[in-house]
Amino acid sequence: MGWLEAVVLGVVQGLTEFLPISSSAHLRIVGEAFGWEDPGAAFTAITQIGTEAAVLIYFRRDIARIIVAWLGSLAGRRKNDPDARTGWLIIVGSIPIILLGLLFKDHIETTLRDLRIVATALIIFSLILYWADRVGARKRELADLTVPHGITFGFAQAMALVPGVSRSGGTITAGLFLGYSREAAARYSFLLAIPAVLGSGFYEAYGAMSGDVAGRGVAWGPTILATVLAFGVGLVVIAWLLRYLARGSFTPFVVYRIALGVLVLALVQTGVLAAK
Repeated sequence: MGWLEAVVLGVVQGLTEFLPISSSAHLRIVGEAFGWEDPGAAFTAITQIGTEAAVLIYFRRDIARIIVAWLGSLAGRRKNDPDARTGWLIIVGSIPIILLGLLFKDHIETTLRDLRIVATALIIFSLILYWADRVGARKRELADLTVPHGITFGFAQAMALVPGVSRSGGTITAGLFLGYSREAAARYSFLLAIPAVLGSGFYEAYGAMSGDVAGRGVAWGPTILATVLAFGVGLVVIAWLLRYLARGSFTPFVVYRIALGVLVLALVQTGVLAAK
């Protein structure tokens, strides 16, 4: 991987990680469009450390409050505190994506990166997001989280193991169907992603440093640059998206996903882009 490639992919990662348009799909498509080698699941996971660092910075007060309440619940205090419940549900909701990610790791890094699968996922899950945005009651906030809802959020996040689904898109879609407001669903999607994304990123980084096959070929200089850029751009995108969702809908993202998915399928069909 060259330095220019790292700059482009780092910016793309930062721009797309939090929007419901799938960062893994964009990294795959942009790399193929420029004729670069597929950056791979390891590169994607490591650069996501940068975007999750942006979440830690932006939501530092919320995270600190949740951790304090969660620790209090361990000591038998604040059992009914909404923040303590949120902390427990983030842990429980992270289990599906961790287990399924380990179970289907080989498929995620190979078969599921086929551009036809990526494009199809972009289209299908955009329509589901549009439906959820239209029918959702949007009356619940994070204080209304329940255990069944937390588990549902967790399985929705796990769908993002398929490039093109979108981690934030899948979680937000579930939240809208459950009646949460757009902003609450987006906020929870960011918080829920922290354990899984950081765990995946550091797992891949460890594999690369230890010479594991999954991490072989990681160019550390460019990858670190891409991770730093993803952090900076991601921080700006988080702030913008939460302001936008206070008044806007997800329709523009739906239209964009469908257009991109159709374009990719057409380019693959005509041989301009290679599916694998």
